[in-house]
This record gives sequence, C-alpha cells and structure tokens, in this order.
Amino acid sequence: MKTAVPCYYHLDVEVSPERVGQVSRILAAHLRYWDLENLVDVVCRGADMLLRAIDEHAKDKHTSIEMWWNGQHLITAFGGDDPDLRPDQELRACLADIAAMSDGWGCCASETGRKIIWFSRRARAGQRVPLVPVAPAPTLRTDLQVPRAERVAVLAAPAPAAADALEGGR
Repeated sequence: MKTAVPCYYHLDVEVSPERVGQVSRILAAHLRYWDLENLVDVVCRGADMLLRAIDEHAKDKHTSIEMWWNGQHLITAFGGDDPDLRPDQELRACLADIAAMSDGWGCCASETGRKIIWFSRRARAGQRVPLVPVAPAPTLRTDLQVPRAERVAVLAAPAPAAADALEGGR
C-alpha cells in the first residue's frame, strides 16, 4: 500500500483571461503528480471560477495560489492584495458555487491585509491512504545454524605468513 506524503504547492500569477486555463492545467498536473486524480475536476472548477471573478472585479490582478495535501484533505487557497475587492459583495455568486462543491470553505484576512479565500475537499473513503508508514509484512526466513569447527578466537589469529612478514619488516 502506498503511503501519503504531505505536499505543498505555491503559485504566484497575474490574472488575465488567457492565464485562467493555464493555471487550471498547472494545478491539475500537480494533483495528478500527487496521485489525486479524483480531485482535479473540483479544484480546477473552483480555481476557474475564482480566477475569472478576480479578473472581472479586482483592480490588482496579482494573486497567490496555494495547495496543501495532508493525506486526507486538500486545501486550496487564493490570496490577493486588492483593498477594494469585497468577497462578500463582488464574489458572492462565486463563493456560493464554491460552498456547494466543497467540504469546507472560508474567507479571511491575513495580518498583512491580504484577502484569502480557501476551500477544502476530502479524498473519497476508498481512495484515502494512511499518513503513517505501514510496517513491512513478516517474511518466512530460516536461519541456518552452521556449527563452527574452531572457536572464533582461533579464526581471528593472524596467518603465519602474515605474522612473519610483519616481524621481518621491523
């Protein structure tokens, strides 16, 4: 069984209509690399909606995208510095769609004033993998007990030719 390794990805992007599709493909590639094929559609749809809304309503188009995978949940977050963008007003329809397709979501502000919109998805029960490495299965080994003809101390004694060579060199 394959164990899950926590993963993180960060992307800074200047949002424009042509970049929306590129960003979705980049996120999809990372999700496939992390073996999260089942989350590609949801994350790309959410990213597409948020990036198009940011392109339409924000004055500052610079956006940071981050994804965290902890083995059970994938959290995708979008952060921007536009002080005039009000997620509760301009992005209301977009946030309603994200709430409908995600297991959890939220908006918050960072200490620096960035507005962050995030959503999370759980992996389906049949596709989860444990975070803790699984111990290897025991194997059937038989140790051969070979009796020694001589004691270990005798085996460790130097060979006579080697002892003569050492004494002759002094």
